[in-house]
Amino acid sequence: MRKSITAQASFLLMIDEQEKLLPAMFNKDEIIRNSVRILTAARELSVPMIASEQYPKGIGPTIPELKNLIPEGSTIMEKVEFSCCAAPAFGDAFLNLSFNSGTKDTVILFGVETHICVLATAIDLIEKYNLNVVIAADACGSRDERNHNLALEAARSLGCLVVPTETVVYHMLEKAGTPQFKALLPLFK
Repeated sequence: MRKSITAQASFLLMIDEQEKLLPAMFNKDEIIRNSVRILTAARELSVPMIASEQYPKGIGPTIPELKNLIPEGSTIMEKVEFSCCAAPAFGDAFLNLSFNSGTKDTVILFGVETHICVLATAIDLIEKYNLNVVIAADACGSRDERNHNLALEAARSLGCLVVPTETVVYHMLEKAGTPQFKALLPLFK
């Protein structure tokens, strides 16, 4: 499978960054900061995305600072399943994304919790959809740091590319000197 990260061949899947869940993460500030970076890059580079919300009636919606950055036309799907791929809305969202944005063979995952929903989704994306999976490790988190690290190790062993947010964004940019590079550079200074 191809492992490179390009804006043209990728889509984002933001998992469960919600009001009542995110505060419990050991690295919540880092997750939010890096999710802002990824979402800002997605808007600048026209990378399509799907976002999930785990039982929003109980856990609340996506936090406002992230929801406001979700690119226009993106799907926000409700779920109760741990894997996004098992949610009935995912198949339709993925087909809609593919229809409107062309074939995408790489998905960039970020969100919470790493050892539950992120890992379960990564497994299904590989096994059921045969996609390349990139995990923005510093835009993911769990309540317990050990669980987070073990899940990233498991994802890597399954063939996921596990990298920092900065790697994801710079690889999607592909080169310096472009208007997009100049627009996104302040995010990392």
